[in-house]
Amino acid sequence: MRKYSDVEYLKLSKSKRFLYRFLSFFAGIPGAVWGFIKKIGLAVKGGVSAVGNEFKDVFTTFKNGDWKTRLSYLIMGFGCLARGQILRGLLFLLFEIVFIIYMVVAGAHWLSLLPTLGTKGPSVEYNAVYDQYVTTYNDNSFKILLYGVLTIFFIIAFIYTWRVNVKQNRIAEGILKSGKKLKSGRDDLRSLVDDNFHKTLLALPLTGIIIFTVLPIVFMILVAFTNYDGSHDGYYNNLFTWVGLDNFNTMLSWEAAGGGQSYAATFGEILSWTLIWAFFATFSNYFLGMLVAMMINKKGVYLKKVWRTILVMTIAIPQFISLLYVSKMFAKNGIVNGALLDLNLITKPLPFWEKAGWARVMVILINIWIGIPYLMLIATGILMNIPADLYESAKIDGASGWQQYRKITLPYMLFVTGPYLLTSFTSNMNNFNVIYLLTGGAPTNSAASTAAGSVGYTDLLITWLFKITTGPEAQYYMASVVGIMVFVVVAVISLIVYNLLPSVKNEEDFQ
Repeated sequence: MRKYSDVEYLKLSKSKRFLYRFLSFFAGIPGAVWGFIKKIGLAVKGGVSAVGNEFKDVFTTFKNGDWKTRLSYLIMGFGCLARGQILRGLLFLLFEIVFIIYMVVAGAHWLSLLPTLGTKGPSVEYNAVYDQYVTTYNDNSFKILLYGVLTIFFIIAFIYTWRVNVKQNRIAEGILKSGKKLKSGRDDLRSLVDDNFHKTLLALPLTGIIIFTVLPIVFMILVAFTNYDGSHDGYYNNLFTWVGLDNFNTMLSWEAAGGGQSYAATFGEILSWTLIWAFFATFSNYFLGMLVAMMINKKGVYLKKVWRTILVMTIAIPQFISLLYVSKMFAKNGIVNGALLDLNLITKPLPFWEKAGWARVMVILINIWIGIPYLMLIATGILMNIPADLYESAKIDGASGWQQYRKITLPYMLFVTGPYLLTSFTSNMNNFNVIYLLTGGAPTNSAASTAAGSVGYTDLLITWLFKITTGPEAQYYMASVVGIMVFVVVAVISLIVYNLLPSVKNEEDFQ
């Protein structure tokens, strides 16, 4: 595509300018993707280099260190204890003792079972005391996978702590050689509430993130490589095992499942609707919410607080109540169809939730009713901060209201709310409440439902994932695959669009 200079661009007509910007956006996507790939490559290269430097430092420290440092490679904290840093030494030593005890008592056991996820499932045996057959439960695949992953995390934490222990010995040797005094335990405690207080505050949240966020994510990813489902729950029914990439092959296969639609076709169909839904749900709310905010903020409009309060009432009412009520209103025998029939405006009930096209349009329209108040509040705050001098200058130059909006209001709004638009788009892709409470995914797509779950025409990827896990088969492994693919799609879109946002590319423009 030809690139115009600034002068050439200004000479273009409005339609050609719009077309040029439109084509430039899509032309920039391959470059953004390539730039992202290059960044990943550089990150991998930097990571490999950093690991190499760490190994080199460990070897050099052992080679040039004294006997206290070398012994610390085996007994963590020994160098600190020998040099008078009692508190540091005891903490390192205590961590090593806890790690060894855990690995001997439980860690080694869970790691040994991790490759198989258990060897002996539930068995039925005759009990002479009760004179009946009794089910004996043995290995638990779920526990094995969970505690196996937890053990791996603990090993990584131990390796990191061991590395810190080695580094502390090298630093201590350097300080003593320079003739300076090492920090005492009291100095360390004072540092934790003074110079390094930020680390003290972040320690607990970081631990919580690792345990309650990172660990479950890793667990979910690993489930995608097993056959964990309702009939293979890992304990009560049957053990589940590793199946490699079979689940991904199934998801990406175009072979029809049960004479109906394949997983790949179902995923593509739901993904396309999810992207369409996210686009309209995001931008319809954005522009209409901005329009409502501009109308309320316009000079001469009375009772501004009343109009804002009425709109905010939509936010105050829980969606669980409002959406379920609206769903019943537009049902076949609901109040809307009843009123239209009574007024003789229609001869039979309108298929609001029975036909795919009607249902999809309805969920978008109802989402506008829900989303406008949020955008109205956000836009109100931003509009109040646009310098009035800009509008006054535009009026003097003879700019119309539309020109003022296009040249001043909209660029300012897009610049400030660009990151919000991106997060709103991604959150709408995972908007479970609106779809599930309004339609439950209906109407049912009989062809796609043969793949997994009772798939409907209004189902998003997130609601499809929910149905896969709560259906009669409870295919947790396939839900994990869908979850991974949703993450990949959302991450790619987010990274590409984020790097194309004007608020990121031209951060200094409004400073």
